[in-house]
Amino acid sequence: MAMKYVVIGAGPAGVRAVEALREHDPDGLITLVSGEPGEPYARMAIPYILNGSIDEAGALQRKTPLHYETLGIRYLNRKALRVQARPTGGTVELDDGSTLDYDRLLVATGSSPSLPPIPGTDLPGVVTCWTLEDARAIADKLKPGARVVMIGAGFVAGVCMKALVGTGVKLSVIAGRAGQILRTMMTPVGSRMLQRWLEGKGVEVITSGRTERIEPGPRLVMDTRTIDADLIILATGVHPNIAFLEGTGAKIDQGIVIDDRMRTTVPCVYAAGDVAQGRDFSTGEWVVHALQPTATEHGRIAALNMVGKDVPYRGSLSMNVLDTVGLISHTFGEWKGREGGEVVELTDEARNLYTRLCFHGDRLVGAITIGQPRHVGALRGLIHSGRALGEWKAELMKNPHKVMEAFVGLTHA
Repeated sequence: MAMKYVVIGAGPAGVRAVEALREHDPDGLITLVSGEPGEPYARMAIPYILNGSIDEAGALQRKTPLHYETLGIRYLNRKALRVQARPTGGTVELDDGSTLDYDRLLVATGSSPSLPPIPGTDLPGVVTCWTLEDARAIADKLKPGARVVMIGAGFVAGVCMKALVGTGVKLSVIAGRAGQILRTMMTPVGSRMLQRWLEGKGVEVITSGRTERIEPGPRLVMDTRTIDADLIILATGVHPNIAFLEGTGAKIDQGIVIDDRMRTTVPCVYAAGDVAQGRDFSTGEWVVHALQPTATEHGRIAALNMVGKDVPYRGSLSMNVLDTVGLISHTFGEWKGREGGEVVELTDEARNLYTRLCFHGDRLVGAITIGQPRHVGALRGLIHSGRALGEWKAELMKNPHKVMEAFVGLTHA
């Protein structure tokens, strides 16, 4: 009997998984379920649609016509409402009333925007920046002089800003009482540098005051001021899509808890991507890494284990890459530093350069760079390999910009 595989979610994890399933099980019955209309697309391509760099076809994850049909993969545009699980398989109930049987199930449903707890988030002219439908609504308002307010100043907001600046809109970004943009991926020093850069590009960054509500108009009401807008974008974070697993017994924490084979606590059910709480390479802890490279690798490893190959996952390296309207920043591993470790920083305000290296013993465990893209491969290599730096640690403590030299020197040692 052919094995029945169902993959819920058509983001990077789900698409890579079904391709790997087909590669390793030519006879398996594979169904890919997407909760959005159309072909699977890359969510990270949305900013490029907004700034006109690509059209919607350019955002597709696979450009070859009939890609999934050619692989013998059944593709459905449906939402999963409920999962039933038994030791040897189960069923998935879809929103059209149909049911899919599975022997192995992969949950790769990613995340959805978390709305701020204020009235008015459902008013006309208020959108998130997450789907192609959102992109169309935003693009319709991107006219020179349009007043755009973005609530939130984290990673999602940073990605969206890139598409908005340069279109001629008047952009205001609300960081709120946190008082710092990008605070989950940046030190205060780096955050201030990126804020100054944004302000130099004409962005108003508001780091004080409490957002109270949104009124028709739309109009943003804070405790310190009121801002009239043509468009309000909600970019206040995301949460994993897991409601349909209620009652299955799957362990849920920050996301769906998995082991190093991508298995959940429910037999025959696996999870991958933004929805999965997997191993962090640096710390060994179990966390959600909402990163596209991690999702892709999750999907591949999950598929291999679903077909019966015993392949452990070493863990993902926390890494964020952000283009803040032309100023590139990277955050790696334990960028806050580790207790008992050492930290060195080098800042060049005039040239918008910032490097922070975090050591534990003679190993590099985390880093931040702004405006230093040539260091990226070397930093990732040194952190991910966990290699002893030896005499290079002292050199890096004196001059953090010698990362590339250290990497080359250690590689050829």
